[in-house]
Amino acid sequence: MKKIAIAVIAALSIGGSVQAAQIFSTSYDMPNGDGQASGGSYNYWDKEYNGAGSTTTDGAALSGGQGNLTDGVIASDYWYNVENAAGTGPYVGWYGPRTLNPLLTFNFSGSPVIDRVVFYIDDSQFGGVYAPAAIWIDGVNSSYTPPANPSLLTVDLTGLNLTGNQHSIQFFQEFSGNSWTFVSEIEFFGNSGRVPEPASLALVLTGLGLFGAAALRRRQTMSCESLQDRCSGA
Repeated sequence: MKKIAIAVIAALSIGGSVQAAQIFSTSYDMPNGDGQASGGSYNYWDKEYNGAGSTTTDGAALSGGQGNLTDGVIASDYWYNVENAAGTGPYVGWYGPRTLNPLLTFNFSGSPVIDRVVFYIDDSQFGGVYAPAAIWIDGVNSSYTPPANPSLLTVDLTGLNLTGNQHSIQFFQEFSGNSWTFVSEIEFFGNSGRVPEPASLALVLTGLGLFGAAALRRRQTMSCESLQDRCSGA
């Protein structure tokens, strides 16, 4: 009885638990980065993007795919040391006069609850590259405040409680858009909302069945023993 109960509890904890961890998007939609055609020294396209849209055209509409922003590669240096004319560097860069306040939409499977988003941003303050003046999430201005000094910036926003399978990120650029915004990676964290897997659910049902059968046998045994006691005492 005790072993069966432990097995049932274990199956429930394994199969039906809600996991707090990094949550990966299934795709994101956005305007492609800009580059030399917009006055840049190099091209800051999302060359890894695998969805629809031209990855070699400034500001082209990209949809249904994944790319530089979700590849797990975080830029290790400022843009002028890691970017190139081929557009294969780690950053995606948007130029305000060409792509003003870029809006990104991330799609997720299931119904995750996202409570934290981390951005990796170039704030070299060189060549017109600055951290965003504001970051909006799902149309709401976040608690982010741009730094005063140049840095490889990590913006960690917590306590968000975002629900649903689609979320928007919008970067509002410095100097009324007359600047560049460079982002190398965006990460999401929270609860996946995972339901019990079929194998785990079957294990739970089997355990419950065994638990019920054992309880029934125990009741029957106790009833027989009670009857025998009454009969022997008559």
